[in-house]
Amino acid sequence: MDREVAAVIQQQMTENFGNASSIHSYGRSAKVVLEESRETIARFIGAETSEIFFTSGGTEADNHALIGTALAKRRSTGKDHILVSSIEHHAVLDCTEYLASLGFHVTHIPVGRNGFILPASVEELITEKTSIISVMHANNETGALQPVREISQITKDRNITFHSDTVQTIGKIPVNVGDIGIDLLAISAHKIYGPKGIGAIYIRKGTDLDPLLHGGSQERKNRPGTENVPLIAGFAKAVEIAGRTMEKTAADAAMFRKELLNLINANCPGIICNSNTEQSIPHILSVSLDPTHYNIESETLLMGMDLRGVAVSSGSACTSGSVQSSHVLMAMGYDKHTAQSTVRFSFGKFTTIQEVVTAGNIFCSIVLAFEK
Repeated sequence: MDREVAAVIQQQMTENFGNASSIHSYGRSAKVVLEESRETIARFIGAETSEIFFTSGGTEADNHALIGTALAKRRSTGKDHILVSSIEHHAVLDCTEYLASLGFHVTHIPVGRNGFILPASVEELITEKTSIISVMHANNETGALQPVREISQITKDRNITFHSDTVQTIGKIPVNVGDIGIDLLAISAHKIYGPKGIGAIYIRKGTDLDPLLHGGSQERKNRPGTENVPLIAGFAKAVEIAGRTMEKTAADAAMFRKELLNLINANCPGIICNSNTEQSIPHILSVSLDPTHYNIESETLLMGMDLRGVAVSSGSACTSGSVQSSHVLMAMGYDKHTAQSTVRFSFGKFTTIQEVVTAGNIFCSIVLAFEK
């Protein structure tokens, strides 16, 4: 967390403890902070203040967007078909699986070997029953930027609600809801050096969706429950800082990614780059180890790097003691073994070039020990 953000949260927790729904002076003071924060976030993405609703994070925002829209549209129009990209975060994919259990028809949009969706593929899969399309702005594993602006034009022409998970892009690259034509958008504060456990959903004015929760009038009945004003204030501060630092952070990340990839390629043969550096967000680099060249899986590599002080992630998830291949890489056409031999590096505004070089050297020293 950014120290400026932490300071704001501490101040709000100790000095502005009122419930923003209360009419007494403490409540009114909290309400002012709440609405000023909402205005800051709305302005950052080109939205109206009334279109921002606070949630517990990106997962809740995605669930609200999909479940709320699916239920509302089926009730009002009878449409029950959902199109979702095959490389979405599990906050979206698992949500659509749940909707399928309720009788909705879900179709997955394929991606090419490079991890990109073709707008033509979206258009081909639309039916007269399609109610909502969900395509993330940038993939969280490969960083691939998706053609959301082109897809939004397709949805507008057919009166289909368009949702995008922008957790990986807001605060990293410019995002304006008017420019890209999104109806529903998810944001998470901790991706921009804000607090965990707070996020927001953007709901374009006129978009019909049901609330997930019931029991209060907070957030204009779209998200009842006492607002967490300290975390919301911290969220807004993180957004404000991102507005000042985003350009430099992105340029630094692009430089870090280039340096790291060059270092790895120069020292380790048999490396597959999964991140298209021309059409992806700069702060992610995903590489796989060619299984014909190395005999090591990412879990072993990650543990080795962790023991040497480097924190990275893999394209796999450990579930009930078994390693599952990355659904993103499998959708891109990778075989299971390659998908399970993948590492994702990510860079932030506190990263230094010395750390990048050190991490690259440690990575190479470990994988070369498993060279066939």
